[in-house]
Order: sequence, then C-alpha cells, then structure tokens
Amino acid sequence: MSDNRPDISGEVRQWIAEVAGTDQIDLRQVPGGASRQAWFVDAGTQKLFLRYDPREPEAGGPFHPLQVEAEIMAELHRHGVTVPRVIAAHPVRQAVLSERVDGDTWFRLIKDPDEQVRTAQDFIAKLAVLHRIDAGELRIDSLGPAGPVAGHVRAEIAAMRGRLDRYGKPAPLLRFCIDWLDRNVPDYDGPTVLVQGDTGPGNFMYADGAVTAIVDWELAHFGDPMDDIAWLSLRTVQDTFTDFGARLAEYEQLSGHRIDEDRVWYYRLFAEARLASIRPGSVDVRASAPADSPDAGNSLIYGMLHRRLLVEALAHVVGIPEVEVQLPSDDRSSEYSPVYAATAAALSAAAGRSSDALAVRYVKGAARLVKYLAEVDRIGAVVDAQESAELAGFLGSAPSSVSQGRAALAELANRGDIDERKYVAQLWRGIKRDDFLTRAASGALSRRTWPPLKTVPDDQGDLDRWPSQSQKTTAS
Repeated sequence: MSDNRPDISGEVRQWIAEVAGTDQIDLRQVPGGASRQAWFVDAGTQKLFLRYDPREPEAGGPFHPLQVEAEIMAELHRHGVTVPRVIAAHPVRQAVLSERVDGDTWFRLIKDPDEQVRTAQDFIAKLAVLHRIDAGELRIDSLGPAGPVAGHVRAEIAAMRGRLDRYGKPAPLLRFCIDWLDRNVPDYDGPTVLVQGDTGPGNFMYADGAVTAIVDWELAHFGDPMDDIAWLSLRTVQDTFTDFGARLAEYEQLSGHRIDEDRVWYYRLFAEARLASIRPGSVDVRASAPADSPDAGNSLIYGMLHRRLLVEALAHVVGIPEVEVQLPSDDRSSEYSPVYAATAAALSAAAGRSSDALAVRYVKGAARLVKYLAEVDRIGAVVDAQESAELAGFLGSAPSSVSQGRAALAELANRGDIDERKYVAQLWRGIKRDDFLTRAASGALSRRTWPPLKTVPDDQGDLDRWPSQSQKTTAS
C-alpha cells in the first residue's frame, strides 16, 4: 500500500483495503473537496474516490458529516439523480468511498461556447430531475421527514442563530439579516424538494458537453426549489454559466417550478447569511484578510464580494433599488504610490518565475493586498471622512472610527430605533465605499453582481447586457 503523503490514518487505510478487497492500494491526494480532502484511490483494477476529513464533525456546524452526505447521495442515486455511486462510509471516521467519475470541475475552463451551453443545459436538466422528486419519497434518516417548506426554513434560520450565539462576539449586521429573514419567511405552500445548497458551476463535473456527476452535498436540506436557484445565481457570479435567463426558462419548462423573483431574492440573502454564519464576524469587518493565512489576498477580495452581494440582496428585499455615493476621483495621488506600484510589480515578476502553483497563488494574493493598501493610503481618509459625517447624522455625534459608527448604527437598527430602510441605505453606501477601495485588488470581481432573473429564450440572452454596478438606475 503506498501514497504520496501521510495524511490518511492507518485505520482508514485498512478500512479501504477491506472494502476494496485488496491490499494493492494506491492513494493520491487531488485538489478539490473544499473543506474536506479529496483522494484518488486505485484499488487493484478499481478506480475509486475518497472524501476524507480527519477532524471530528463540528457540533452545530453548517456542514453535514461525511456519513450524512453519503446517506444523501445513496438515496439520490437510487432515485436516478446523477451523483457518484457510494461504495461505503466508514462507521466512525469521516471517510467515504465512492466510484470515481471522470470529468472536470471548473466551468470557466470550457473554451468552446457551444460546449459551454450544452454543459449548462445538461446541468439545468439534472437539477430539474432533482426538484421533480417528491421530498416525501426520500428516505434520509439523518435529515428526518420532509415537511412544509416554512418549517425547514425556520430550522435553518435557528441553526444560523445558534452559530451566531456560539460566536459570542458582536456581529450586528449578520444578526440584523437573520432577524429579517425570520420575520419574512416566504408564504409558500408548494412542493418541498431536496435543496443541494451551493449548487452550480464548481460543484458538478462535466465532460464533452454533459454533466457526469453533481458533487458536494454537505449543505443539502429540505426546502424551497427557489433556494437552489438563489445558490445557482450566487455561483454564477463567481464563475461563468452562459446566459442565466435562458437557463431559468429551461428550468421552468423541465422542472414544473415557476421562477418566483421575490422568493429567489429572499434566498439570495438567506444563502449569504448562511455563509456568513460560518464565520460570524466576517461581514462586519471592512477588510477580511486573516493575519495567519498565506492566502489572505484572496480572502480579501472574495470576502468583499460576498459582503457586497449580501448587502445588495438585503437592499433589494427591503425595497431600495439603489443609493448614491460620491466617490473620490482617480486624480488623487499619494507620495508613496510609486512604492506600492514597485512592490506590486516585484510580486508579479516573482509569480511569473515560479513553477509552484500554490506559491504563485499566494504571491498574487500578496499583490492584491498591496493594491488594496495603495488605495487606502491614497483615498482612504477621504472616504472615511465622508462616511463618518453621514454616520454622525444618525448617531448625534461623530464616531471614533467608521467601524465603530457602523456597529453603533446596526445596534440602533437591531433595537428598532431607526427605520430599517434608512439603515440599509446607509449600510449600502458604506459597502460601496469599501468596494471602491478594493476594486483595484478585486479586478473583474468588482464588476460582478447578481444576474437578472428574467426568463428569456436562449437567442435573446446576452451576458454583455447584464447590468454592471455603474449602469444601474440611480435613485436616492
């Protein structure tokens, strides 16, 4: 038995050999699996796949233990959903063996536009298959019986609130969002389905224009089919997915579920709040860059993206179409700008000379941090002065910092001492300023936003017509 690194325990190795019926086992760790490890397993002539997590399951955490994920996949496979066939789940450890399915994962790697469309259409067809299954027919003991959607939504909200309470520190924006979601659960009495959660590009495998497997069921739960449409739109922001309106039209036809824009927007906020509840302090910080992470640069830009998407969804559901913000011009400069530019150039050159993919990622991330700091040095004081003046109008006096002022304003909103629309409008103005400071570091991500929800025939779809942040209609 051999492998290229010693991360698999002897107990799990022995279990793999027993399940496969051979001692001729070769293990090779591969990228993917998100928070869990992914391994290719060659067991004699068998080509298997191992999902493995050496950690104990987190009590009250958002992700199912791997054994529960395996139970979900096994039941879905029995109902004809395109998921890998589960071979075995370890009785104690977080380890699951399944068949190995061929295919790629990242949708953006498809270069042929026609193949992109075929692959996206096939995914929509397979999502429709999932959503046509009566959840009452699914026997997944770990999830319990399927009931009315509202009950499952409230259970998920209670779980978010529990994670926030265990966090033990102030997270006023997240608390406001959770409270709003709790007060505004959609009045929907239609079919309950199994929602994958986090569904879409990146969480399915494909080859030759067809989806070979839908993977990653660690957030699956019973709920509203529009919950998955919201997740699909979220993943579409991060990865290309052809024309979203055309795909929604196909989904309606194939699934029998009409797209309800109000419910999708509710679940967009729901999805972002659920993500934020994993790290409850993340949406209340202006720059999410963990000091102990070599990947802090990517944490910065994706943290900013998700905070902006959360606030955009919140603004939409409370009825705010847009807010005006006066931003500094690009002709302002700092005497240290040349130093920041030189540092970014040096990091870029270093990345170009490295053959270590992970090292390149970290160096490029460091360059993002430098670009962000250059903007903070150039115009940060101006941006903060503008927001502090606005916050003073709500608080009665100037806050000691923008962060302190935002927290104080959120506490007023959570107590009901300020109109929620006024709070959200001011919050959105602040997020726009944060996003402006991050735009050089974020690059193309700074121009991404929620895709429109109009269902249109495929020949009318055009990604170039998606509204950018600068193109949206402005109303105070």
